Amino acid sequence: MKQPPITFDQLPAYVYQLGRKFDDLMAFLRFQAPPAPERFFTIEELSNYLPGKPAVTTLYGKVQRRQIPFSRKGKRLVFRQADIDQWLIDGHSNLSAELADHYIQSKERKGGRKQVV
Repeated sequence: MKQPPITFDQLPAYVYQLGRKFDDLMAFLRFQAPPAPERFFTIEELSNYLPGKPAVTTLYGKVQRRQIPFSRKGKRLVFRQADIDQWLIDGHSNLSAELADHYIQSKERKGGRKQVV
């Protein structure tokens, strides 16, 4: 429902009400908890954080193929928790299928399973 236009005589009352609402909003915001600091994982911490606890080598492969969000701090790889959580929500992690593939490939390299031609 649209309000009728404000007249010149009503303007001081509207400005006063707006000022009070602004003050109330500022007071409310002052009492809110500060945002939590960003959390970063090392690759080992990320391995423990992710469902299925994938191997560190699996994660290095994902980094190499740029399949997982990461950053570098100097020479170290770091993973921002907010990016990883969004990556998981978006469904980009096929970790269980990838873990099975990685296991089979490692067995083939060790000669534990013969390749079928």
